Amino acid sequence: MSIEKYIRDIQDFPKPGIVFKDITPLLADAEASKACLELLINSLKDKKIDKVVGAESRGFFFATLLAYRLGAGFVPVRKPKKLPFTTIAATYELEYGTDTLEMHTDAIKKGDRVLIHDDVLATGGTAKAMCELVERLGGEIVQCNFLMELTFLNGREKIKQYDIFSPLKY
Repeated sequence: MSIEKYIRDIQDFPKPGIVFKDITPLLADAEASKACLELLINSLKDKKIDKVVGAESRGFFFATLLAYRLGAGFVPVRKPKKLPFTTIAATYELEYGTDTLEMHTDAIKKGDRVLIHDDVLATGGTAKAMCELVERLGGEIVQCNFLMELTFLNGREKIKQYDIFSPLKY
């Protein structure tokens, strides 16, 4: 099954000049979602994963499914002041501005083998910030995986030291 046909382009969202890749048609179709999950799982082969770290908010959709399938814990990474416990933070650049992400200080244990997941690899800022948070807590990044990669933004360069997987490239 081709999952690409389930990704919708939204012009000028969230700002003029941006073409937003909308994954809601993919999420709304059970077979397409299952096919996408299988692509992401198969990219991991026999890699041991202790935690799956997902980016707010669209990264949560498949990160929780990946964690369940891998028998791993799920760790949410959120915008500032959305997590109730003590956090660490990392600031990053997006293709359309800057932002900050936070993670609970007890979410990753030293030596945890971690899968980073988000829906899109764009400028690489979000993924780099997530990797920074995991490594500050002593985790080891096993793979960074994404539903899609916007190759023209060269985000891969910011996280090139890691194994990267994305089934869709634009």
